[in-house]
Amino acid sequence: MNKRTVVGALTALSLLAASATTASAEDTIKLAVGQRGNWDTSVSEVGQLAGIFKKHGLKLDIVYTQGAGETQQAVISGSVDIGIAAGVMGVLSAYSKGAPVRVIGAETTGAGDLYWYVKADSPIKTLKDTDDKILAYSTNGSSTHGVVKAFIDEYKLKAKPTAMGGPAANITAVMSGQIDVGWAAPPFGLDQLDAKQIRIIATGNDASVFKGQTVRLNIANADYLKKNKDVVARYMKAYRETVNYLYTDPNALKVYADWLKISEAKAKRTRDDFFPRASIEPDKIVGLDTIVKDAVTLKFTATELTKAQLDELIQIPPR
Repeated sequence: MNKRTVVGALTALSLLAASATTASAEDTIKLAVGQRGNWDTSVSEVGQLAGIFKKHGLKLDIVYTQGAGETQQAVISGSVDIGIAAGVMGVLSAYSKGAPVRVIGAETTGAGDLYWYVKADSPIKTLKDTDDKILAYSTNGSSTHGVVKAFIDEYKLKAKPTAMGGPAANITAVMSGQIDVGWAAPPFGLDQLDAKQIRIIATGNDASVFKGQTVRLNIANADYLKKNKDVVARYMKAYRETVNYLYTDPNALKVYADWLKISEAKAKRTRDDFFPRASIEPDKIVGLDTIVKDAVTLKFTATELTKAQLDELIQIPPR
C-alpha cells in the first residue's frame, strides 16, 4: 500500500469518525402530539422534515394521540418527554394535583380554529338547540373539553358532553347519526363544509372564556426537564425557527401539504384563514390571570394557582 493510499484511507476513517461523532451528538426527544395534521400541531413534524431540528442536534420520535388528555397522560407517566397541544385547563388541573408536568411554551392562543358542526339537514341551528344532544370533545382535559364545558356554563346548556377522539372519528360519528354535534379543526372537515354536507354552529371563540386567550400548551415531564434543560432549550429554539419558517418560506406549505397528502391550496387556506402567526407563537401565555380564575369556575382546579405555583409550573426557555 503506497503512501497516498494510506493517507486516503486515514482521511476516510477520519471522516467516518467525524460523521459518527456528529450522529451520536444528536439527542432524541420522545414527543406525544395531539391531533395529527392540525396546522398548529404540525410544527415539530414539519420542522423535522425541513431539517430544522436536526440542525439543532435533535431527532424527534413523534407519536400521535387522539387528544390532549392522552398527550398529557403520556407526559405525566414519563413514556414521552414532551407533549404538544395539551389543553391549558387540563394542565392546570394535573399540576394542582401534584402531577410532574411543566409548561415549556404556549401552543395555540385563541380558539377560532376549533369548530363544532352538525349534518347539513340537522334541526340544530345554534348551541342553544343542543339540550339532551351529544356535544363532542376529544379527550378529558383537552382544549375541546374546556371549550365544551365553557359552552355549557356560559349558555346554560343541558347538552351531553361526550369524549369522541379526533376529527376523523367525529366526522364518521356525525355523518352516521351516532352523535349530534361533532368537532374539528382545519384542514379536517373543509371538504365536507365545501360540499355542504356539514354546517358549523359554533367555534371555540364563542366561549368567551377562551377567546383571545392561550388554549393549548407545550409541556414537558418535570423530571425530564430538570435533567435535560439544554435539550429542551434547543427544542424550543428549533420550534421557534420552524414557526418562522411556516409563515415566511413558501416551501413550508409544500412540506405540510405533501406530508398530509392534501393540496397546497388547502394548506394555505388552513394557515391563512384559521391560524394567524401570533396564534402559534410559543413565548407568551396570554390571559393567564383570567385563565387561573376560569379554571376554578369550570371546576378544573379547586382553588386558583398561586404565583409561586405558576412560577414553578411555567418554565419557558428564553429565546
